[in-house]
Amino acid sequence: MALLGSLAAPSLGGTISGALGGNNRVAVSAALAHFGVTEPELGKVLAAALEKGGDYADLFFEHTIDNSISLQDGTVNRSGASIDFGVGVRVLSGDQTGYAYVEDVTLDEMLKAARTAARIASGSRKTAPVSLTEKRVDKNYYQVATPWDTVLLKDKMPYLQKLNDKIFALDARVRKVTASLNDSTSHILFCNSEGVLYYDYRPMAMLRSSCVMEEDGKRESFGASRAYRQGYEFLTDDIIDTLARESVEKTAILFRAIKPKGGEMPVVMGSGGSGILLHEAIGHAFEADFNRKNISIFSDLLNKKVCNERISVVDDGTIPFNRGSVNIDDDGTDGQKTYIVKNGILTSFLHDRVSAKHYGLPSTGNGRRESFRFIPIPRMRATYMGPGDMREEEIIATVKNGVFVDQFTNGQVQIGAGDFTFFVKSGYLIENGKLTQPIKDINIIGNGPKALADITMVANNDKIDNGSWTCGKNGQSCPVTCGMPSALVGKLTVGGESE
Repeated sequence: MALLGSLAAPSLGGTISGALGGNNRVAVSAALAHFGVTEPELGKVLAAALEKGGDYADLFFEHTIDNSISLQDGTVNRSGASIDFGVGVRVLSGDQTGYAYVEDVTLDEMLKAARTAARIASGSRKTAPVSLTEKRVDKNYYQVATPWDTVLLKDKMPYLQKLNDKIFALDARVRKVTASLNDSTSHILFCNSEGVLYYDYRPMAMLRSSCVMEEDGKRESFGASRAYRQGYEFLTDDIIDTLARESVEKTAILFRAIKPKGGEMPVVMGSGGSGILLHEAIGHAFEADFNRKNISIFSDLLNKKVCNERISVVDDGTIPFNRGSVNIDDDGTDGQKTYIVKNGILTSFLHDRVSAKHYGLPSTGNGRRESFRFIPIPRMRATYMGPGDMREEEIIATVKNGVFVDQFTNGQVQIGAGDFTFFVKSGYLIENGKLTQPIKDINIIGNGPKALADITMVANNDKIDNGSWTCGKNGQSCPVTCGMPSALVGKLTVGGESE
C-alpha cells in the first residue's frame, strides 16, 4: 500500500452512521468533499470514459487507513500505519474491459485514466450525458459506535497486554505469546454511467494470538483469531478471554495428538472452521466467471441436483458485522443473501455485473475487488451450509473407523476439476462410533463436487467461523468468512502415516 503521510482527511464515521439506512445525501455530500471532487467533475470523467463508444463506465474512489500493533516477548513493541488513496476507472464494451487507476484525484489525472480505459474497451455506442442520483442505502450491516480513526494507539495497547497475560496465566506450559491487532477504515465513493452514486463506510478489525507451549522437552504451537466489521467496540474483555482460552486449548491438545494411518475413510467435518473446505473446494466453482468460461465442473449443472436434498449452501453478504458482509458491493449492487444450493439443487451462481449480463440475470452482489487498483470480479462473502436434522454425536456414532477434523490451516484447489488437498492441524480418530485419540498434521484429499455429493448426514449445529479468513483469487485478496454444521463425508483420502 502507498504510504501518503501528508494526506489529512476528516473522519466520516459519524456522518455515515447517521446517514446509512435512510437518505444518503448527507453522506454523499461529505464523501465528495472528502475526496475533493464534485458531481459535475464525475460526469466529465464518466463521459471521457465512454468517448470511444463503451457500453458502461464506473468510478471507484477509495481512501483506506490501516493500523497495526503487535506484541512479542511480553510487550507491545511494534506498530505500523498506512494510507491508500485513489480512484479506479472501468469501461465495459461487450466482452472487453478497460481499466486504469490513479492516486491523484485531480480532474486532469482522472480524465487521463478514463481515456486510457476507454481506449482498451472501445465500441460504437453513442455517449449520453450522465445524471447522477444518490443511491438509497436501505440497510447498514456494520454500523460503527466508535470509529477507529478516533482511537489513539495508547488506548489499544492494553488489550494486547491483557491477552498476553491471560494466556500465560491459563497454563504453566506456555513459553511464548505473540499477538496482533489490525484495524482499518475504508471510505468508498462509487458512481457509474447508469447514474448510480453511493458512499460506503467500511470498518474492519482483526485480533490474533498464538502461543508456544512446552511439555517434557516437546514444543507445540497454535493460535486463534477473530475479525469483524466493527469499530473500537470490537475490543472487549470477552474477546480477550475467548482468544486466550482457544489459543491455549488448541495448543495443549497437540501434545496428546498422533499422526494416524492414512487411507480412504469416512470423514466427519466439524462445525465452523470446516467451512474452509466448503469455501475452497466447492464455493469457488460456483463463482460465475469460472462458469461463464466453462472452467468450473458445475458449468452445465445449474438447476440440477448436485447433492443430498438435505443440503443447502448460502453465500451471504448481509450478516451484521460479518467480515465478508457488504452494504453495497464494488459493482454498485446491494448486499444480499444468495442460495447457491437449495435442497440439493444448484440454484444460482455468484454474479458480478459482467457475468450477470452474460446470463441475463440480476447480479447477486458478489462483485468485489481488493482495492481501487483492481477490477471487481465474482467473489464469495460469507459462505456456509445450512443446518441439518441430526446431532453431531449421532453422526459420529455411525462411523466405525474414520476421522473427525475441525482445524484447518491451508490447502490447494484446482477450480476446473475440483480436486483439493487440505492440511488439517487437529482432530480426532473415530473408533466404533466414538471420538478417541487426538490427531494432527494430516492431509485431506478429494474432489469438491464429489465430496459435496458424498455428504450423507448434516448436523443441527451450524456455525460461522469468524476468524481472519482472507480469500485469494486472480492476484486479489478479499475478506471472507465461512462456516458449516458438522457433516459426514462418506469417503475421503486421509494422508497420514503409512502402514
